[in-house]
Amino acid sequence: MFETAIAGSLPKPAWLAETHKLWPRWQAEGEDLARAKADATLMWIKLQEDAGLDVIGDGEQSRQHFVHGFLEQVEGIDFANKVEMGIRGDRYKAMVPQVVAPLRLKGRMHATEARLLRAHTAKKIKFTLPGPMTIVDTVADSHYGDRVAMAMAFADLLNQEALALQADGVDIIQFDEPAFNVFLDETAEEVADTIGRALRYVPRERLIACTNCGLAPMSREVAEAKLRALAAGAALARQRQG
Repeated sequence: MFETAIAGSLPKPAWLAETHKLWPRWQAEGEDLARAKADATLMWIKLQEDAGLDVIGDGEQSRQHFVHGFLEQVEGIDFANKVEMGIRGDRYKAMVPQVVAPLRLKGRMHATEARLLRAHTAKKIKFTLPGPMTIVDTVADSHYGDRVAMAMAFADLLNQEALALQADGVDIIQFDEPAFNVFLDETAEEVADTIGRALRYVPRERLIACTNCGLAPMSREVAEAKLRALAAGAALARQRQG
């Protein structure tokens, strides 16, 4: 009851990428980068287990950004000629790639990360994919002329990858829509209170306690503290709810 898991990203270590940034530059290339990504993933698997989490994620250590990490394996997207666009309800501006042709997968997207995760923990594993609403809010449409049609095209690609991740041994696949994100508080008492309020609307067997979405730009110390508070808060909620 009340299994715990991260939402998606965790901070990247300084030897892997720039810290405290949502779109960090990698610190290595080629095979060195691939090894560094794997090492960072293994480190966070251990730290999640040490914190007492029930469901383990990869912390998105192999993705520069969780949306663009998906888009890099999609045909029909132009990364070379980015345009400025208002995103997240036009709250701020960003330089985004353009959809310029019909969308198709180039191949598997996250097989390497999912299989590494599955091989290094006996616990349940979860993998996060960007939801279609978040994707269409993060790219410029220069082909479809209809945001709904473009979202459905992305949804089809996401479904293909999700089914493949299931075959890789992933137990839980989360489609992340940060446009709707609601941040959880840190301290354990407040986590337990939040869980209690959620139980008014969600059956206890369907509820997974989770961190807030974007831990990537935070410090490792803050992220680890959030993991510990999450596990402690879920344990407190279990005591209260029987």
